[in-house]
Amino acid sequence: MKQAVRIAIAGVGLVGKRHATALAQLHDAELSAVVDPSEAGHGFATEAGVPCYASLSEMFAAQAVDGVVLSTPTPLHVEQGLECIRNGCPVLVEKPLAVSASEGRQLVVAAEAAGVAMLVGHHRRYNPLIQKAHEVISGGGIGAVRSVHASCWFYKPDQYFDIAPWRKQTGAGPISVNLVHDVDLIRYLCGEVISVQGQSAPSRRGYENEDVAAAVLGFANGAIGTITVSDSIVSPWSWEMTAGENPAYARTQESCYMIGGSRGSLSVPDLRQWTHQGENRDWFTALSTTVQPRSFSDPLVNQITHFAEVIRRDAQPLVTGKEGLRTLEVVEAIQKACGIGGVVHIDQDEMPVAELERSATG
Repeated sequence: MKQAVRIAIAGVGLVGKRHATALAQLHDAELSAVVDPSEAGHGFATEAGVPCYASLSEMFAAQAVDGVVLSTPTPLHVEQGLECIRNGCPVLVEKPLAVSASEGRQLVVAAEAAGVAMLVGHHRRYNPLIQKAHEVISGGGIGAVRSVHASCWFYKPDQYFDIAPWRKQTGAGPISVNLVHDVDLIRYLCGEVISVQGQSAPSRRGYENEDVAAAVLGFANGAIGTITVSDSIVSPWSWEMTAGENPAYARTQESCYMIGGSRGSLSVPDLRQWTHQGENRDWFTALSTTVQPRSFSDPLVNQITHFAEVIRRDAQPLVTGKEGLRTLEVVEAIQKACGIGGVVHIDQDEMPVAELERSATG
C-alpha cells in the first residue's frame, strides 16, 4: 500500500475548509498540518487532530510535508509560494495566482528554476463536464472554433458586501473576483486570448467598483468572443447557477457558455451539441442536436487527487503556474481595457517560458 501523501493547508477559511473536506475523502493522502495564525485556524486544527502553525517557515522548521495548499488571501500568495519553493515543496495555489501578473510571473519563474511543481486552483477544469466539452472541441466535434459567448450574471446579496467591506472597493468588483474562473475555462476550451476590448459601468449600489462589465476577446486561432459579468443582475445564466457544482447555489437548467464552430456548436454546461447530419451546413438545412454523456464527480476531490499524483510524480500538472498566469494576464487586460476604453493586446512573448502547448481546436 502506498504511503499517504502528507499535505498541509495554509488558510482554513471557506475555501481552505472545502479543500480539507475534499482531502478527507482520499485514502492515499492526508491532512498533515494547518498554517493559520487565527483562533479559528487553531480550533480547526485541533478538531482535525493536526498541528497548527502561525507561518509556513514555522511549519517547515518543525515537520516535513509533501505538499502545501495555499488558500490564503491573494496578496499572500507570492510570498508564501516562494517559501514553499525555497523548501522544495510542491504547492497548489488558489486562484487568482497573484494580485498582479507581474508578481505572478516572479512565482512562476522561481518554481520553474527550482524544478518545483506548482499548480493553480482553477478547479472547474477538473469537472467531468468540462473535460467532456474539451474532448468534443479538441476532437473536432464542432470544427474550428469561430466564436464564444459567456455569461456570468448573478445577484449577490447586500450581506455579501457588508460582512467584508473590502468587496466594495476599487479592484474588488466582479471582473477580478468572479470573471477569472470563466476566463480560465474559455481559454481551456477555445484557445489563447491575444486582444481585449472592454467596457464597464459603476456600481448601482454606490460602491467604488463596477457591477457590470463586458469584453470582446480576440483569439490566436482567429476566433472572436464576448464575455459579460455582473453581480447585480437577477439571472439563471452563470456557471454557479447552471453547473450544479456547488449545492449552495440554486440550480437552473440553463447554460452559460455558447461555443460556435465551423461544423457545429456546443452549449456548456448542458453539453448540447448542434450539427448537420450531412455535408450541407447552411441555414436552410435542418440541424440535429445531441446531449453529450458525461460522468459526475466533485472537481475539488478530483483536483486534490491530481495534486497527490503530481507530488508522487505519477502525473504532470493539469493547471500549471503558466496557465494560472496566462488567465490572470487576460483578466488584467479586461480591467485595463475597461479603464481606457480601447484595445489591449496581450503579448505571448512575455511568458517566462516557451509558448503554452495547447490542443488544437479545429
